[in-house]
Amino acid sequence: MTETTTDVRAPGAAHGVPGVPGAPGGDVPLRWVWLAAWPVTAVFVLSNAATPLYVLWQREMGFSRGTLTVVFACYIAGLLGSLLVSGVVSDRLGRKPVLLPALGLALVSCLVFATAGGVAALIVARLCTGIAVGAVVSAGMAAVTDVAGPARRPLAALLASCAMVFGAGSGPLLAGVLSETLPGPTVTVFAVEAVLLVTAVAVVLRMPVRRPARADTRSGAGSGNGETRNGETRNGGTGSGVGNRAGAGAGGGAWVRVPGVPRGAGRQLALGIAVFAPGITATSFVLSLGPSLLSGLLGTGSRIVSGALAFVMFLSATGVQFAVRGLGRRTILLAGAAATVLGMLALVTAVHTGSVSALAGAALLAGAGQGMGQLGGLSLLNSTVPAGRLAEANAALNVGGYLPAGVLPVTAGYLSDAVGLTAGATVFGTALAALAAAGGGLVLRGWREPAEPLG
Repeated sequence: MTETTTDVRAPGAAHGVPGVPGAPGGDVPLRWVWLAAWPVTAVFVLSNAATPLYVLWQREMGFSRGTLTVVFACYIAGLLGSLLVSGVVSDRLGRKPVLLPALGLALVSCLVFATAGGVAALIVARLCTGIAVGAVVSAGMAAVTDVAGPARRPLAALLASCAMVFGAGSGPLLAGVLSETLPGPTVTVFAVEAVLLVTAVAVVLRMPVRRPARADTRSGAGSGNGETRNGETRNGGTGSGVGNRAGAGAGGGAWVRVPGVPRGAGRQLALGIAVFAPGITATSFVLSLGPSLLSGLLGTGSRIVSGALAFVMFLSATGVQFAVRGLGRRTILLAGAAATVLGMLALVTAVHTGSVSALAGAALLAGAGQGMGQLGGLSLLNSTVPAGRLAEANAALNVGGYLPAGVLPVTAGYLSDAVGLTAGATVFGTALAALAAAGGGLVLRGWREPAEPLG
């Protein structure tokens, strides 16, 4: 068997040009590679910071579990809508014109959350958060890779991945601790988050990231010399330059479009979605209804416990990717499907027995299922899709995963209102376990490649 090494690249990875920041031989200090990941962390802290607070808002505003899952799903809707446009805009206009409005929208979300007096405000705040996160997934990941340059691509991929997961897991824990220990439980955490976002704005303003080439460089015009202005490099070189590489992913066509994959890569995309979608749906369900499960069934209303539950779930999602990195792609996908099945069985056990340990096990397994599904899906696309279409292909994988992650938990929430939380969670967990098992079966039947290690 031939062993291949596949790196999961962030969107917008660029070929370097000597003298251009982020390129081999460039003058960007290592600290800027780390700083470039900070805006990603800051926005992802916001993405789940509200999770432990839903129980408080539910008590104050009197909305149902179904309404709670709708509030959560608005985040998914905003994220999906943002993915349809932010990648193309980032490739055509540059990283900063996408990141700065995203951070501004995140600050607006903090203000709306902190002053929320009804469900409508929560919906607006979650929608704005989703749009900001979608923009950061597209432009923020690309900015880390651009600043790092090809010689530091492994470091860039590691930092971008860790920034996302660390932020997503830290938000609920931070909210839980601050809301339990300081006054203004639904205000303090968003004030702190606003400060983090302001520091991220300062980083983006000074970030030494290149700008895309002007339209006339597509014909090969330009000298290849980089022009630096306000910390941002504009390159007008030929096809080997950073500027042309930046625009290659977007190309022509509509500014808003459904992402897809080139002909011949549809099977790889389908196999990745078959495992990734049930995994991320499982973590979405734990995030949206986990606090209600803890409060209503397990007899604990601690927001610290609720935040810690989300934190360990995301730690599991990232840790498992390092643990299985040397395994074959097929094995990783099958293990991801199995973890999601076991996680949903643990969830059903938790709601019937009132076991905190079973719910914690469900969160850990759901995180592992999402992590392995994402890693397997991205690496399959990485081995098949040309570099110029890889960002769009990764977006297609996320769209395929987030659609059921937004729809199914909402259905489960309203079902729980109708038949009770125990029965609703049981039906949802069983159905999702069956879906994950079917995804694993699809991998077994549809696999045509050797199970090569990821390296």
